[in-house]
Amino acid sequence: MNSMNRLIEKSFIRSLVIAGFKPSSELSPVSLLSLKSLLSALSVAVIFTGCALGPDYVKPSAPVPQAYKLAQDWKLVDPKDSLPKGAWWEIYNDSVLNELMKKVGVSNQNIIAAEAQYRQAKALVSSAQAGLFPSLSLEAASGRGSSTSNKFQSAGLSASWEPDFWGGIRRSVEANKAVAQASAASLETALLSTRSTLAQSYFQLRIIDVQKQMYEDTVEAYKRSLKITENQFKMGVASKLELSEAQTQLQSTEALAIDINVTRAQLEHAIAVLVGETPSNFSIAPEKIAFSGETNAYISSVGTVLSNLPVVPLGLPAELLERRPDIANAERLMNAANAKIGVARAAFFPTPLISASTGYQSSVLPNLISAPNKVWAIGPSAALAVFDGGARIAAADQAGAAYDQSVANYRQVVLSAFQNVEDNLIAVKLLESEIAKQTQAVSSARTATRISLNQYKSGIVNYLTVVTNQVTQLNNERILMTLQNRQITAHISLITALGGYWGNNLSAR
Repeated sequence: MNSMNRLIEKSFIRSLVIAGFKPSSELSPVSLLSLKSLLSALSVAVIFTGCALGPDYVKPSAPVPQAYKLAQDWKLVDPKDSLPKGAWWEIYNDSVLNELMKKVGVSNQNIIAAEAQYRQAKALVSSAQAGLFPSLSLEAASGRGSSTSNKFQSAGLSASWEPDFWGGIRRSVEANKAVAQASAASLETALLSTRSTLAQSYFQLRIIDVQKQMYEDTVEAYKRSLKITENQFKMGVASKLELSEAQTQLQSTEALAIDINVTRAQLEHAIAVLVGETPSNFSIAPEKIAFSGETNAYISSVGTVLSNLPVVPLGLPAELLERRPDIANAERLMNAANAKIGVARAAFFPTPLISASTGYQSSVLPNLISAPNKVWAIGPSAALAVFDGGARIAAADQAGAAYDQSVANYRQVVLSAFQNVEDNLIAVKLLESEIAKQTQAVSSARTATRISLNQYKSGIVNYLTVVTNQVTQLNNERILMTLQNRQITAHISLITALGGYWGNNLSAR
């Protein structure tokens, strides 16, 4: 205690000297004794400020499974949260997507807003920390009393400090730090979500490019069928009904080919906004799609991606709590709510204030700064609200209820995170098998259409048989592309649900 007294005394007296006050020559022994007594009280205050009201934060438990339900056939890894998650979208090996992703972090307005919110939260931490230190102010005044001759001039320096006896300021700092960390997690969540949406939209656009080519090929095939039917109608072989069926089929497919352009344009507009550009100045060139007679399928970049989707390393369920930024956000908000309980409890105790001032006061301006005109004051004070109508009790109850709410929110976020993983895990697993079956169905439908058309030309079957097979082929091709879109969307969503790709080794299925 004695050493602390001496340290505080030296520091305080030095501050008075800097302010223009000379304690060694201008303080009487009694004043020095009073000052030492006050400094002793200050040292006690410092000791008291080592305590803080309210419960210390302990992270509540959350329901965590031992393993994912469908992880038996999945490659398990041992990821570390300290490692960079990396550019997970690069696993798809698409240069256009990679370039688009570069623009998200710097041009997307939602990301810019989230980053600005994070900077605000950091500034609030600095603002709260300022309350732990004394404040110093310089004052100067000129005035007149009740008579014209009663003039005065003054200049001085004052300092005040509110000792954090009950830890209210420190709990406020703790709360603001936790909120800032939650804001940082929100920024990461926004980045992950925006990049996920961009990747899903981009691959949907590429699948539409394939679908657009499929419609164009189908329209050309239907035109050829219509031409055959027109010739046979002229020869009296085909009926008017068959001709109308051929015309209807062609026209309805041409309408679908037009409609797919609307969907592509809207996706392109959505991507433009995601990368922070105006839709009118943004475009993605359609991909040239080829049809392979050997494989009886379309060849495209998205087809290559779908046939070589990398295995997503799941890790252990417990590690998800550290990887997902939305879980980190909920956990930090829980810490902030816990700290605010201490802030509310500190309001029940007196608010101490220690102030000191030194300066000069005189009725004339010349020689204002001189020893005879020096004035000083130092002393402690305290304030305590005796009656507030129950406001402090209500604030404490509110803080406790807010904490309980944050705990429930945290646990709900955890449960939803595990649901997201399981949902997309089952989707990726089963859609792969479904697509394999649907690919076979499309191939069979194409064969059936070709055979029925040849039989129609030979007069073996009527045109209704051709139409039926052509409609079946078109529907199966549309279903296949829908499934392909669902598969790659689920794959991206699984990576997102796991907090973003963080490994370095890729392996193909």
